[in-house]
Amino acid sequence: MRTPESLRYSTEHLWTKPSADGLWEAGITDYAQDLLGDIVFIDAPAMGTTLSAGKACGLVESVKTGSDLHALVDGEVVEINQTLINTPELINEDPYKAWIFKYKPSVANPEVELLSAEAYKALINDL
Repeated sequence: MRTPESLRYSTEHLWTKPSADGLWEAGITDYAQDLLGDIVFIDAPAMGTTLSAGKACGLVESVKTGSDLHALVDGEVVEINQTLINTPELINEDPYKAWIFKYKPSVANPEVELLSAEAYKALINDL
């Protein structure tokens, strides 16, 4: 299971990182996509959606099951990855390139509210 050191993670198995445009990208982790299996549908939060940390904001469906996406931090959705909406299986190929949405966090340093790669690895090892 890959867990890049450069990313931050939530306990709900999402990753995030700042993007070049000053926004933050969010997607599901390698661990999550492995559990889900073949991903067939993404219901991303709509642009303009207000995110509340820990609250459901979208859905990922696989051939096995569906799983809610939970907001990493408070903020606002500003972009959806339309390529991923049309080809959700890209998450299975490389979950860390396949961001689902970009958001503008409400807090100045969202990374301090999230797990480091080391802390996330410890979390999934305990599951």
